[in-house]
Amino acid sequence: MSSAPAASVKPESGIVAPADPLELERFVPYRLSVLANTVSRTIARLYEERFDLTVPEWRVLAVLGRFGPMTANEICGRTAMDKVRVSRAVARLLRARRLTRRVESADRRRARLALTPRGLAVYAGIVPLARSAEARLLEALSVNDKRQLERLIDALQARAAALADL
Repeated sequence: MSSAPAASVKPESGIVAPADPLELERFVPYRLSVLANTVSRTIARLYEERFDLTVPEWRVLAVLGRFGPMTANEICGRTAMDKVRVSRAVARLLRARRLTRRVESADRRRARLALTPRGLAVYAGIVPLARSAEARLLEALSVNDKRQLERLIDALQARAAALADL
């Protein structure tokens, strides 16, 4: 006899719940999402008030600070944020004069975004805070564990990208 619970029907909806419910606390995508959100919120506390930035705004600044000017679509690709979040973050950063937007002459529908000196100063101010927060988080791991974590993240990212292309 199976130890899995029997399927149940929600009387108000007539929908049958699965006999083997999803254990979120063991479901890797859920756990990774919760971890990412927890870490992002922790780091965000370091810069939200001091620099008046949201998490999506910081991600836009971080990508532009690391890779240089790019389009909003390229930012979406680098951050895995949806277009609406990127668009709102870009609009706010433009208003704060932390970004510039230059329309491309070859394709007037595309615009390249770049950090202004003000945006670069914010980026430079946050980088040491982010590195310090990362170091404190990773103190929980040995040197070997950190290397293994890097390999595992790379493998999962590559697999997720391959699955997204199916």
